[in-house]
Amino acid sequence: QMQLVESGGGSVQAGGSLRLSCVASGHTVTAYCMAWFRQRPGRAREAVAHITSDGETSYPDSVNSDSVKGRFTISRDNAKNILYLQMSSLKPEDTAMYYCAADLRPPVYSGPAHCASLSYGYWGHGAQVTVSS
Repeated sequence: QMQLVESGGGSVQAGGSLRLSCVASGHTVTAYCMAWFRQRPGRAREAVAHITSDGETSYPDSVNSDSVKGRFTISRDNAKNILYLQMSSLKPEDTAMYYCAADLRPPVYSGPAHCASLSYGYWGHGAQVTVSS
């Protein structure tokens, strides 16, 4: 059974930066796909970024259109089993609960597009990010 624990959330003023971390434990294989999702107040949960175990990344168009592209960067350290989300130039509309997700199933095909199509099997409890104007 895999456990995911997020940290690094908090309150920041617009224009500031935060780095979220997600420590994975309890698994014996490296998750091919990991991702960050967020749920903003009054809105459905949305994917922010996906990353494969090879480090290939994708940022969903719906999030890119909301000006996340170029401000958020997903990365992972497979040796330490940690997933990161570096967030810069934060805006009040980035206020959300941010969730780490992972999937242990082998990929049907390689590349981040596979991760974007997944229904992730494991989730963390979330880290709150609040951006004030």
